Amino acid sequence: MLGATGLFDSARAVLFDLDGTLIDSAPDLGAAADLMRVKRGLASLPLSDYRHMAGAGARGMLSVAFGLTPEDAQFAELKEEFFRNYEQCMTERTYAFDGVQALIAQLESQGLLWGVVTNKSARFTDPLTRSMPLFANAAVVISGDTTAHAKPHPEPLFEAARRIGLDPAHCVYVGDDERDIIAGLAAGMGTVAATYGYLGLKADTNAWGAHAAIAEPISLLQLLKQA
Repeated sequence: MLGATGLFDSARAVLFDLDGTLIDSAPDLGAAADLMRVKRGLASLPLSDYRHMAGAGARGMLSVAFGLTPEDAQFAELKEEFFRNYEQCMTERTYAFDGVQALIAQLESQGLLWGVVTNKSARFTDPLTRSMPLFANAAVVISGDTTAHAKPHPEPLFEAARRIGLDPAHCVYVGDDERDIIAGLAAGMGTVAATYGYLGLKADTNAWGAHAAIAEPISLLQLLKQA
């Protein structure tokens, strides 16, 4: 991990990745893909098979369900089927990780702004965040298609900072994927790796170059206090 001197103590806002950082959406993502298997007469797979790839969205879910990659001829058609399934179930089993609600309440009580920067498209981000009271006071929500670029490009983070009226240097970004840290570093933000998230099978969070890491959401509060 990198030193965080001056990056956290000047924080006036905390931005978060969505899936695997604030919310556990793996059960609904897995269910959307698994329904496709069952409809084709294949055996249902347990959630544990899907969970580690939940951060990769449709690409991850279809790789688990069918061993497909985006280069396969069937991928585009099956991806849209997956999206339709997910739209129908995306609020049924998705919930905030333990400690997230308490974390957000504390950030708000301390006068810190907070928001979301995700690669999830607005097609899903908007109805999902509207359906969860957790996001009622979010200062900004940036989806993967809000700007011309998605993470690991820093532009979504720059856009979030612009919308809340802050210099990126006064923002901290928290995420559970290496692309989150790459984007945060490129944007000049303090970066925090959420090691409780969807890390994949071979992730080495120590190699991401984040300024800090947390093993549970509520630990972010202590990190901010110590800066």
